Amino acid sequence: MANNRNQSSNNFLKSAALWVVIALIMVMLFHLFNQPVSESSKFAFSEFIEILENGEVKEVTIQGNQIKGLLIDDTAFETYSPDDPKLVQRLMEKNVLISAKPMDGSPWYMSVLISWIPMLLLIGIWVLFMRQMQSGGSKAMSFGRSKAKLMSQDNIKVTFADVAGVDEAKEELREIIEFLQEPKRFTSLGGRIPKGVLLLGSPGTGKTLLAKAVAGEAAVPFFSMSGSDFVEMFVGVGASRVRDLFAQGKQHAPCIIFIDEIDAVGRHRGAGLGGGHDEREQTLNQLLVEMDGFESNEGVILMAATNRPDVLDPALLRPGRFDRQVVVSIPDVKGREGILKVHSRNIPLNNDVDLAIMAKATPGFSGADLANLLNESALLAARKKKTTVSMEDLEMAKDKVLMGVERKSMVISEEEKRSTAYHEAGHALVAKTLPNADPVYKVTIIPRGRAMGVTQQLPINDRHTYKKDFLLDTICVLMGGRVAEELLLGFLSTGAGNDIERATDMARHMVTEWGMSNLGPLSFGKVEQEMFLGREIAKRVDYSEKTAQKIDEEVKQIIMSCYEKATDIIKSNTDILHKIAQRLLEKEVLDAAEIEEIVHEGKDQGSSPDPS
Repeated sequence: MANNRNQSSNNFLKSAALWVVIALIMVMLFHLFNQPVSESSKFAFSEFIEILENGEVKEVTIQGNQIKGLLIDDTAFETYSPDDPKLVQRLMEKNVLISAKPMDGSPWYMSVLISWIPMLLLIGIWVLFMRQMQSGGSKAMSFGRSKAKLMSQDNIKVTFADVAGVDEAKEELREIIEFLQEPKRFTSLGGRIPKGVLLLGSPGTGKTLLAKAVAGEAAVPFFSMSGSDFVEMFVGVGASRVRDLFAQGKQHAPCIIFIDEIDAVGRHRGAGLGGGHDEREQTLNQLLVEMDGFESNEGVILMAATNRPDVLDPALLRPGRFDRQVVVSIPDVKGREGILKVHSRNIPLNNDVDLAIMAKATPGFSGADLANLLNESALLAARKKKTTVSMEDLEMAKDKVLMGVERKSMVISEEEKRSTAYHEAGHALVAKTLPNADPVYKVTIIPRGRAMGVTQQLPINDRHTYKKDFLLDTICVLMGGRVAEELLLGFLSTGAGNDIERATDMARHMVTEWGMSNLGPLSFGKVEQEMFLGREIAKRVDYSEKTAQKIDEEVKQIIMSCYEKATDIIKSNTDILHKIAQRLLEKEVLDAAEIEEIVHEGKDQGSSPDPS
């Protein structure tokens, strides 16, 4: 600290001395250029009067008390006069040419300043430019310097204790930390420390959080940088920043360098729409060279995170660059419970809250989704002026996240409300009847998000693969709403548009990708995805027109068979559907227990077709 203060004091003294020298030079130049061209004779006022009386004065210039002029022989003179009211009269009597000037009230330094403003600006710009050139750093001439932030232990508060649901990924990263802390334990057996670790996973699964935890756990320097920080408007800046980043890493070895969203610079080369010589490609080339140029004993490990591994260049993914690829997947039910516990540490929970039940009710939720769920529940409880968050708040927050915000202010006619009730009742009835469909969790006719009503299904367990029977029953459930409208209300509406779209898309996937049709275990059509855009832009047709007709026939056959199956179910349970719809019109929201009760009562009483 003392050295820094001394250095700052020396810099200040040097700058002050420089400006003093510049000021002195300017004053000297001003006086030099403002000297009179010829020397003037200075007369006493009495001498001036005598010369005037003798007729030797040719012309005078009066400025206040100062008198300057020329004699008949063109000799310049000057004198100072007292307040003599008869002076002008005497001059006129002697036929002297008289000129007058106003008093100059501005001080001399203002004249200097006005005269030398352009020179001051030029000198100031020159001094600043030279200082920028000398200091470098983060100033004008430092475009090529890396923007990586060196994270210190005092600034990092996240550890592995704050990360849940990704135990396998945590173990992989613990090994990386051990490699840096005890390299000889691994190199003594001929092992080579990994050069790179790539974190892969869907958005919200906690890749960046894991990197922060590594920074908190590792007792080594940790550089953090985003992939978009490499690319600027200036050509060659990205490659220069890559070189500077790894140079800093070598100076602080052993250390970890983390690049978030590496797909911003690591996309497949040659994928640019405007040509091959892209600035991103030059940055990627430099990154590949720097990674492959490391020796195993230097102790610098590159970590990166992306949710688009499919668009990364193959040269970036090969062993020797990213030796480890750690998959951060969507958490299972046990992981979700752990994540809920971590994020609820600072939230006062009521005694009725059971996080295990909430974990089972949120299949497919990522870590970010669960954190958002708890945050929404806390906001709901605060809105109700509660002191703790109850299970009811969690349920309402979950419905908001899954189905959208209730639009209770939306004005709906009785006819539309009745149509929505029968539509959702059709979904619920078919789902309750079919054995392979997901259980019905909640049915509502309150508009949520963009939907007029919602039938929510939740699986009992996490599902990783899908059987054909499950897919067919899911299509039947989607058709249940359209069938209920057609059979019981006698009209068709646009409310089933999204259901039909989803059912058709699922049936086409069954035929063209999953081999679940009479066409056999074949795949038809290859998706062509533009790496630069990062999304599907076309599907290549690699089959004949005759095969295309057969695909369309198979898709139609799957949809129509599921439609007929849903029709049979609703015809056989018309009374139950009427009861579900009527109860929805009364209460607007039904949970799983209420639907089960209605269906059970209808089964006991026996269902018959509606006479209307």
